[in-house]
Amino acid sequence: MPRSVNAVASRARRKKILKLTRGQFGRRKNVWTVAKNSYEKGQQYAYRDRRNKKRSFRALWIVRINAAVRPYGMSYSVFMGKLHKNNIEINRKVLADLALNNPDAFKAIVEKANAN
Repeated sequence: MPRSVNAVASRARRKKILKLTRGQFGRRKNVWTVAKNSYEKGQQYAYRDRRNKKRSFRALWIVRINAAVRPYGMSYSVFMGKLHKNNIEINRKVLADLALNNPDAFKAIVEKANAN
């Protein structure tokens, strides 16, 4: 009896991966083994970098807040300490956005933090 290979399913599996690697350079887009490895590595990078993105943005927000509070004679750590001491619960993302786009509102927050 001849061997049954289920070519339809295996071809579909390969086509799916090759479709996902469209746009990549060289053999990565059209050679099955290279494309499969490239796709799997890409998925690993995507998983890792979804977490790294959170770190990067938090670091960016901290830099922006620090730059915004320096003219008021404070450092980032002192400012955040005063916010926590005065029970002002506002996250870094919003603080950085206010510092960049709405300096008046940010100044009001700084003055409120300095009040005590």
